[in-house]
Amino acid sequence: MTEQLADAAYLGAIILFILALGGLSNQETARRGNFYGMLGMAIALVAAIAGITGNHAILVGTLVVGGAVGFVLARRVKMTQMPELVAMLHSLVGLAAVLVGYATYLDPDGHHYEGAEGTIHYIEIYLGILIGAVTFSGSVIAFLKLSARIGGKPLTLPARHWLNLGLLIVTVVLGIIFVGQSSSAVVEYQWSSPLLIMTVIALIFGIHMVMAIGGADMPVVVSMLNSYSGWAAAATGFMLENDLLIVVGALVGSSGAILSYIMCRAMNRKFLSVIAGGFGSSGGGPAKSGDGEQGEAVAVSAEETAELMGEAKEIMIIPGYGMAVAQAQHTVNEMTKALRGKGINVRFGIHPVAGRMPGHMNVLLAEAKVPYDIVFEMDEINDDFPDIDVSVVIGANDIVNPSALDEPDSPIAGMPVLECWKGKTTIVLKRSMATGYAGVENPLFFKENTRMLFGDARESLESVLKALVS
Repeated sequence: MTEQLADAAYLGAIILFILALGGLSNQETARRGNFYGMLGMAIALVAAIAGITGNHAILVGTLVVGGAVGFVLARRVKMTQMPELVAMLHSLVGLAAVLVGYATYLDPDGHHYEGAEGTIHYIEIYLGILIGAVTFSGSVIAFLKLSARIGGKPLTLPARHWLNLGLLIVTVVLGIIFVGQSSSAVVEYQWSSPLLIMTVIALIFGIHMVMAIGGADMPVVVSMLNSYSGWAAAATGFMLENDLLIVVGALVGSSGAILSYIMCRAMNRKFLSVIAGGFGSSGGGPAKSGDGEQGEAVAVSAEETAELMGEAKEIMIIPGYGMAVAQAQHTVNEMTKALRGKGINVRFGIHPVAGRMPGHMNVLLAEAKVPYDIVFEMDEINDDFPDIDVSVVIGANDIVNPSALDEPDSPIAGMPVLECWKGKTTIVLKRSMATGYAGVENPLFFKENTRMLFGDARESLESVLKALVS
C-alpha cells in the first residue's frame, strides 16, 4: 500500500471514530456508533498491516492469538463483569505503551536524532512509559476492586499527599536526567537507570492512586483510566510516528477526561479530591438520624408489591448494581410491559454513577429492549418524585441515600441522589440490609413510606410479575 493510500485510509478511520463517539452520546444512535467504530478499526488495521514489510509470521500469529482471546472474552463475559473487563483492557493499553517505549529506546535505529529533535524524541519516550505504567498498575488495582478480589474501602496512608508530591518531584528530576543522558549518549542499547527507576515509581503511584479511592468513586476511576489509556496510546503514536494512533489516542483521552468531569459534577465532587481519596474514607460508619436511632425496616411480600404497583398511576423504577448481579433486566422489561398494558405510566430514573462504570444501567436496559423514551437521567426526573405513587429501587443503595443531603459528616455528603423518599411509597429490593459499595448505612430503608422486598432481585420480580398478570 502506498503512503498516500495509507494516509487516506487513516483519515477515513479517524472520521469514523469521530462519528462513533457522536453516535455513542445517544441511546438511539449507540448501535450505529458502535458500527462506525468497528468499521473504522477494521480499516485502520488493514491499512497498518498492508504497510508492514517482513515478520509476517509473527504478525499473523499475534493477530490470531489476540483475536481468539477477544472472541472468547466477548462470548463469556457477563454484563456484570463489563466494568472489570474495561479496567483490564485499559491495563493492556498501558502495558503496550510501556513496552513500545522501551523498544523504541533500545532500537539502534532510534538514536540518530540530534539537537531539539532528539530532546523531543526522548521526552516522548519518557512520558509514554510514565503514562503507560500509571495506567497499567492503576487499572490492575481497579480490576481487583471491581471484581471484589480486594476491598472497596480506600487505603489512606499517612501523609499520602506529601508522598504523591514527592513521587512527582522525583519523576520530574529523573526525566531531566534521562533526557540529558540520552541526548548525549553514544552507546546504543544502553539501559537507563533514570528510566527504570521512573517506571517503578510510576507503577507504585498507579497502585497508590487507585487504592486511595473509595468504592462510590469507582465509576470515575473507570472513566479516568479510560482517559489515561487514550493519552498512553497517543504517546505511543508519537514514538512510532503514527498519525492515526496520535489522533485516536487524543480522542479517547479527551473524551475520557470530559466524561470524568461530568461524573464528578454529577457527584458534586472535584476531580482532584477523587484522586486524593474517594467516598467512604471515614470507613462507612452508620448514617445519623434525627433521634439517633435508625428505626425498623418494614418487609413486604411480592404479592403486596404487585398490589401496590397495580393500584399506582405513576411508577419510577431505579436500577442499581444489584439488578446487574441478579441479571434481572429482562424481567424488569416484562414487568414494565405488564404495567404499561394496565395504563400505568412507568419511567426509569438513572443516576450517573449507578453500577460500576458510566452508562452501566443504560446498557443493561438497552440489552433488555426497554424503550429509550421512558429512560431518564437523574436531573430530568428528580423533581417529579412528589407525584410518584410507587418508586421501585432494584439493588441500588448509595444513589438513593438521604444522608448524602441530610448529613454533612456522611462520607457521601454533597452527592446528588435520586430523592425517591419524596414519593408516596418506596419499595427497595435487596438481598439484605447490607451497606452499598461506599460502605454507608442508608436511612431510606427505615422511613415510614419505605417497604423492603428481600431476596434475589430476579426471583422477587418474577414473583411480582406473576402476581401482576394473574
